[in-house]
Amino acid sequence: MATKRKRKWRSWWLKQLHSWHWISAALSLTAMLLFAITGITLNHAATIGAKPVVVEKSGMLPASLLHGLNAQHAPDAPLPASVAKGVAAVVGLDPVGKPVEWSDTDAYVALPRPGGDAWVSIARSTGRITAETTDRGWISYLNDLHKGRNAGAAWFWFIDVFAGACILFTLTGLLLLQLHARHRPSTWPIVIAGLVLPVLLAVLFIH
Repeated sequence: MATKRKRKWRSWWLKQLHSWHWISAALSLTAMLLFAITGITLNHAATIGAKPVVVEKSGMLPASLLHGLNAQHAPDAPLPASVAKGVAAVVGLDPVGKPVEWSDTDAYVALPRPGGDAWVSIARSTGRITAETTDRGWISYLNDLHKGRNAGAAWFWFIDVFAGACILFTLTGLLLLQLHARHRPSTWPIVIAGLVLPVLLAVLFIH
């Protein structure tokens, strides 16, 4: 009776592990492939050439918006909403809500993004807008997504959820290895090798 109950419990536990293992694998499959590929491209970043494409734009802010630009502003305060919309309409870059470097002569807004960079500068006396966008290519874009660089809050939380799914995938895989190990004698030597190899590399070759 006890043996039957033990087998039933083991069967239930095995079923649960398989379910969570494939669910976490399905959730993290695409992102895991992306992060593995970008791990290679980041590791070889020095040998992968990329020619940045720089686009410059300029224009004038409507005179009716100069008052909002020249009012007193706290350090790093964003542009007034009306001014930001006016800038977006002229040069196609949206500085809404972004911190601004205010000086006596101009307002400078940095607009970094994955795979490139951008900035907008507005002369406070005349309303002249100067903008520049730099695109470093799709490999740089994917590399920056891998690092979470300038990718915004949504991507920040996605990385956390994805990492959680990977942890669940790994732990359920480890428990499944334990359950099947008695039928596969090479299981634990291979697992130990996977642990020892990076430790040895770190100790012997990384200084």
